[in-house]
Amino acid sequence: MNGITIGQYIPGNSWLHRLDPRNKIILTIIYMVLIFIIPNIYAMIGLLGLYILLYLTTRLPIKRFIKGLKPILFLLTFTFILQVVYTKSGDLLYTFHFHFGLYQLLMIIALVLIYFFTAKYIPLRFLYLLTIFILCFVVQLFDFKTLMFGHYNFEIYSGGLIQGSFIFLRIVLMVGITSLLTFSTMSNDINNGLQSILSPLAKIKVPVGTISMIFSLTLRFIPLLFDETNKIMRAQASRGVDFAEGSIKSKVTQIISLLIPMFVLAFNKADDLANAMETRGYIVGEKRSRYDELKLQAVDFVAVGVTIILLAGVITLNVLL
Repeated sequence: MNGITIGQYIPGNSWLHRLDPRNKIILTIIYMVLIFIIPNIYAMIGLLGLYILLYLTTRLPIKRFIKGLKPILFLLTFTFILQVVYTKSGDLLYTFHFHFGLYQLLMIIALVLIYFFTAKYIPLRFLYLLTIFILCFVVQLFDFKTLMFGHYNFEIYSGGLIQGSFIFLRIVLMVGITSLLTFSTMSNDINNGLQSILSPLAKIKVPVGTISMIFSLTLRFIPLLFDETNKIMRAQASRGVDFAEGSIKSKVTQIISLLIPMFVLAFNKADDLANAMETRGYIVGEKRSRYDELKLQAVDFVAVGVTIILLAGVITLNVLL
């Protein structure tokens, strides 16, 4: 729960904070498209380098970005391993000769038991699980030549490593680019920017204001609800509830004890917000005035120019390849 960073705004005065929210939304969409049309790993590494440069110039805390990657760490690892295992293109880099017998089986069982008895004392549990998983394969490299059940080989190809790294970087950049938008833009600005972008749809009776308000409120409530969930979990942990241990039946009971106050809290927050909006004169569908008028500045045109050059370069690269 602590790793959720989407929707969290970080105050600042960087060039990214000063960008027009309409510009930031459009540029975010363009960069997401760029991620999917980049043809090879080398261009993806170049885009990653550009992203790192942009992130450092915004003076946003790097720890916040790394923290945002924690919830998808399992997805990143699983995707990379899957590509390495099933992609058999390119040059053969190395072949692992695995041996499976009684001694290997006993060692794997011992590693599993060690994990279950010690996992609750390890802070980085996923990395600990990954280490145990790797050790289960390492013990199969030993050939005891007695009581063997069988042998098998695992081949690593250059194409698998390249494809796994390519998808790994693609997911990281997707999370990073969307994080830049939420880190540097308040929910009200996202609402105003999205409403301005979608304003042409209002001519065909599309409720643009309502849609943009729902989107901005959703972004605002994501970190709020996760913070409240952490408070509930800590309160229940102080009463002896352990969400990481116990049987399946006890885990179901613990999840129910967490979900019920979560739903009650969410409905109460929504009711309070509705009352606050009604008190301030908000009416669904009515035209709203704005305290801050959106205006493009010089930094917006520079950002658009750089993006157009980058997009043209990627399209040219695709055509040449």
